[in-house]
Amino acid sequence: MSQEERIKLTSLSTKGGCGCKIGPADLAQVLRGLPQSESNPNLLVGLDTSDDAGVYKLNDELALVQTVDFFTPIVDDPYSFGQVAAANAISDIYAMGGKPLTALNIVAFPIRKLDKQVLTEILRGAGDKMKEAGVTLVGGHSIDDNEPKFGLAVTGVIHPDRVRTNAGAKPGDRLILTKPIGVGILTTSIKKDLLSEEEVNRVTQVMTTLNKKAAETMEPYAVNACTDVTGFGLLGHAYEMANGSGVGIRIDHKSVPVLPRVRELAEAGQVPGGTKNNYAHLEGKVTFDESIDQIGQWILCDAVTSGGLLISVPEAEADALLQKLWEAGVEAALIGEVTADHPGRIIVQ
Repeated sequence: MSQEERIKLTSLSTKGGCGCKIGPADLAQVLRGLPQSESNPNLLVGLDTSDDAGVYKLNDELALVQTVDFFTPIVDDPYSFGQVAAANAISDIYAMGGKPLTALNIVAFPIRKLDKQVLTEILRGAGDKMKEAGVTLVGGHSIDDNEPKFGLAVTGVIHPDRVRTNAGAKPGDRLILTKPIGVGILTTSIKKDLLSEEEVNRVTQVMTTLNKKAAETMEPYAVNACTDVTGFGLLGHAYEMANGSGVGIRIDHKSVPVLPRVRELAEAGQVPGGTKNNYAHLEGKVTFDESIDQIGQWILCDAVTSGGLLISVPEAEADALLQKLWEAGVEAALIGEVTADHPGRIIVQ
């Protein structure tokens, strides 16, 4: 397509990326109305702790890891959108400690409204990201829809004894985050043409980076819990870890890596609705130090798309893991610790 033919993909939806998730409060209300599923001894990870993927044991040596994720455009470039969506979906497998193997495309596309080349570029971007991850595309499904959406259903494998969940954090663990936050505020700003080309490229680079290196680097360490940070924000996913593990979590907000210009744009009003929904859902679950203003609180709740891994690792191994992550080129930071006091709560200092 020529530059003149290019369409602003983010203008075709009211929300973008993981920010279009149903909010955690609404989702919890819906799920409470469902009947309890029958217990199955082979289901190692299901719905109970809001984990990143389901895990089903096939035998003593092998378990399946399954997940699905799709969303509306988060960037305007179709190829980049495909890459972001693929990286985001595959990330759930990495968060469980698994190896992704196969994927199915999920496509909703306004076939009469947009040039078909746009969809070709979305699929090409996703395909290249799957190749980078060693994932084989085995099929998919498409529908004609007024609002474009794209994602993947991904299947991976893991040894049943090596599953990493978000519910195993132990008091004394240190918390490591492997990507900076602020993605939701920046991508909201993309829709308003408030970012330079360099700034768009920077946030796109964060979102298209696979969590493959981070997952492979943490594999030899005694990681107690892991989750990827996406639509519910850093504090939302940290809360799920604290609640599922029956522990408290203390976060040093000054240690949390934040992308450039995030505060400036948030102060200018570019805070997405999904971020504010996350903040509202965490009322009574998070205690902020009085030095952290409203903007700072929103940033920590910002709805992330294709974010990093939040890793809970014993204190004795934290520094070594952090060093190895840096050596692997991962933008990791030590941001907090797990505590025995205040179980199911987050304290932000």
